[in-house]
Amino acid sequence: MHRTPDGRPIPPGSADERTMLEAWLDFHRATLALKCSGLEEGQLRLAAASPSTMTLLGLVQHMAEVERNWFQRVFAGRKVSPVFGESNADGFALHPERGLDEAMAAWEAEVAQGRELIADASLDDFGHLSEQEAGHAGDEGVSLRWIMVHMIEEYARHNGHADLIREQIDGVTGA
Repeated sequence: MHRTPDGRPIPPGSADERTMLEAWLDFHRATLALKCSGLEEGQLRLAAASPSTMTLLGLVQHMAEVERNWFQRVFAGRKVSPVFGESNADGFALHPERGLDEAMAAWEAEVAQGRELIADASLDDFGHLSEQEAGHAGDEGVSLRWIMVHMIEEYARHNGHADLIREQIDGVTGA
């Protein structure tokens, strides 16, 4: 596997659909981790720009919740509570005693759990959405293929936010 100079896995230029989806998802996961690396706890808690309260630490927590939602709840049909508690269902809210190490460990555990749940699944296998989610997706069921494409989109969007937050913190830019 080839890697970027900063260590992220480079998705192959040509591969079967499953390999390509997994590779792009892993690339975006690695990008989020990279955006948070080398910063002090206080920097990880700096908001993007007023009026937004979005932070790098909050993005890591949010993506832990997103991983749990799409792979455990939707795809596997598990009834699991939010990663960081019912009062923080989207993961964005920060807790004064939870730092990056704890948030990253939770996120990495959710990534590992998601990988395990889909390892032997077909891209055509279906997960089931809640009524509210179905209203956004247009259907009550979504394939693993749909979930993986959505996850890539979710990471790509939030990695754009992470780019801007990181640049504001210390001037570091780039993919």
